[in-house]
Amino acid sequence: MKLAYWMYAGPAHIGTLRVASSFKNVHAIMHAPLGDDYFNVMRSMLERERDFTPVTASIVDRHVLARGSQEKVVQNIVRKDKEEKPDLIVLTPTCTSSILQEDLQNFVDRASSESTSNVLLADVNHYRVNELQAADRTLEQIVRFFVEKAERENTILVEKTEKPSVNLFGFFTLGFHHSHDCRELRRLLNDLGIEINEIIPEGGKVENIRNLPKAWFNLVPYREVGLMAAQYLKEKFDMPYISRIPMGIVETGEMIQEIEQILNKVDSSRKNDFSSYIQEQSQFVSQASWFSRSIDCQNLTNKKAIVFGDATHASAMTKVLVREMGIGVACAGTYCTYDGDWFREQVAGYADEVFITEDHTQVGDMISRLEPSAIFGTQMERHIGKRLDIPCGVISAPVHIQNFPLGYRPFLGYEGANQIADLVYNSFSLGMEDHLLEIFGGHDTKEVITKALSTDSIFHWTADAQKELNKVPGFVRGKIKRNTEKFARDKGADEITIELMYAAKEAVGA
Repeated sequence: MKLAYWMYAGPAHIGTLRVASSFKNVHAIMHAPLGDDYFNVMRSMLERERDFTPVTASIVDRHVLARGSQEKVVQNIVRKDKEEKPDLIVLTPTCTSSILQEDLQNFVDRASSESTSNVLLADVNHYRVNELQAADRTLEQIVRFFVEKAERENTILVEKTEKPSVNLFGFFTLGFHHSHDCRELRRLLNDLGIEINEIIPEGGKVENIRNLPKAWFNLVPYREVGLMAAQYLKEKFDMPYISRIPMGIVETGEMIQEIEQILNKVDSSRKNDFSSYIQEQSQFVSQASWFSRSIDCQNLTNKKAIVFGDATHASAMTKVLVREMGIGVACAGTYCTYDGDWFREQVAGYADEVFITEDHTQVGDMISRLEPSAIFGTQMERHIGKRLDIPCGVISAPVHIQNFPLGYRPFLGYEGANQIADLVYNSFSLGMEDHLLEIFGGHDTKEVITKALSTDSIFHWTADAQKELNKVPGFVRGKIKRNTEKFARDKGADEITIELMYAAKEAVGA
């Protein structure tokens, strides 16, 4: 554990709360000190929810530290059971409350005997997993809990639906464009004649988990959440699942082909063939394929980009840039360090470098070193890009209010491919725009000496060189300084003279 003022993925209890608050009629009790209950405000603001977030904080205060927290936690659970009458109450500890070393499972057992609601302890190691891992684990735990309950009560439904159907996993609150992605996949599946059996957890009811085995297959579009639940259902009921990420024309088509194979295996008499649908969507309905062959997109072929985000979006975006738009990826990276092996396998051959870290300062230094034409990353990379005058398109969580647009902007499916094409094209400074910026200096001509992100400087600028640098217009001074230092680094020099500045200028053909 280390102190950090910014993280890509939050603490484990945030992931648990995100899953619990995504279900209908589920309430979460958070055993935490005052100040850890910011989730309620964050969710209400970002999701623009009209209803109160179904999360209650059982505060750890000095009285709890002196007497223990069993009575307080049990009272809160029983009180919410009477007030809200939820189908499920999830008790989640936090890193701070875990220090107390209390037996929370005992609290849950006692509260279960005094309430009519189902009560479940979120069994995640808050010191070893982050927000995304905890969300995946909590969803699997809730699915397992209600499947086993239905089996005990003999209410589990395993007979397949008459028409092809699917369970959608992984759409949940505070997800990156999740509501738009869910809508797009529902449209696509409807075109294929596939009914939606259940959507878990967003908008689903825990009592309907007993219906999950009725579906012909499960679809998990995001690596981060839903995969453990799909794997559990595969082991329990031999339900096939698809975990291919349908981002971009190519991957969406391959996902549809996987669906075709599963449907034909479940019911060989149907002989599904979706090849004509894939061709129609790729060539005529979606504009992304046409755009990739246009002169506008061809102007991007000599550009280099950096991609960084969660494993799902970063890997898929890397493939879209290289395969579908002909844009080179200088570096592809993810902050999902626990999924590093899978990520390396996915981007192998598509990126010059692979960068896996949770430290945003290392990401900033990497971007400063490579100086790409554009960045595709999270909100943190957008801030880094601003400092370096490099445009950035946001393609992954962590999220900001800007990533909850009121309009329709999916990233998955064929419409998602259109949105990605727009994002990529609008993220680059092109042709005449570059020329106009050079002439007029853009909108920001404040004097900036350097925009390097690292605090360490290994170069000494002589007085004459510094004086010459100060003559450069402010809007390009940072770029000239970085290019000169890069030239000096390549030449093995540690002092920058005016002669070296002129040599660097000639080297770039300025």
